[in-house]
Order: sequence, then C-alpha cells, then structure tokens
Amino acid sequence: MEGKKKLTAFHEAGHAVVALLVGRPVQKVSIIPSQNRLGSCHMSKGRSKKAQDALESEMLILLAGMAAEGRVAGRYNVAGAQQDLMMVQKLASQRAGNQRQMEKLVHRTLDKVNHMLRDQATWSAVKSIANALLDSESISGREAKHLLTMAQNSSGGK
Repeated sequence: MEGKKKLTAFHEAGHAVVALLVGRPVQKVSIIPSQNRLGSCHMSKGRSKKAQDALESEMLILLAGMAAEGRVAGRYNVAGAQQDLMMVQKLASQRAGNQRQMEKLVHRTLDKVNHMLRDQATWSAVKSIANALLDSESISGREAKHLLTMAQNSSGGK
C-alpha cells in the first residue's frame, strides 16, 4: 500500500509542478482518496501568465501525472491514468485531423512533458511536493508554488 501512496504522490506532484510551470495556479494537491480517484490536483480557472498554447498546456498538465509516476515506477501506469488519458485524447482530437495525427500529437506532448521533468529543478520540485504529500496527504497551492520556487532557486533558477 505504501508503494501505491508514493506513486500517487508523484503523480499528483507531476500535475502540480507542470501546471505551475505553464501558468495555471494550483489551489490544492492531495493524495487523500475519493470515490474514483487516489489523489487530486485542483487548479484555478484563471492563469497567472498567458499560455502560448492553452490546449498544449492542458495536455502537458494531464500527462505530467503519468509521466512523473512513470519516472519513479519505471513504467507508465496507463490504467491508473485512464481519466487523464481520455481527456488528453479529447483535447488532441480538437487539433488533429485524424486518429493517426491525434496519436502523434499525444506522443509528442508526452515526450515534451518527459523532457520538462528531466530538468533538475523541475524534478527536484516534483520530489519535494511528493514528499510533502506523503507527510501531510494534502498541501495548498501556495505551498506547492513555494516548493517549486525553492527548487528553482537552489539549482540556479530559471
């Protein structure tokens, strides 16, 4: 059970960090299970900065959970990220002309989020948020942003 909790913490931390990086304010991050989820990352509707590509930003946020969890587990938990993946496919279908283009767009976006997570400061922030979630099960968006800022500052900033 503890392994599942750790993976959930990294999953939700991935969502939170990428959301903050693309300008979506985070309200709360939690690994307290609900009826149909093991955790959650609640974001505000607005943006703290204008997104270059709002659709891509949403896809990056949705894929970041599975990608962060996958870095820790060594494989993607496609079944556990099913809701996220369904939303990503729905968004991708708005931009792609056919099924093949949609799949390419999803893969390209997953590659991009994996590249983002390989950044030292970004991954350090994911680990810090995951550890905070394992300690207290729920953190505020303000704390998540603070942990991201601390990670960025300790690695020379961005």
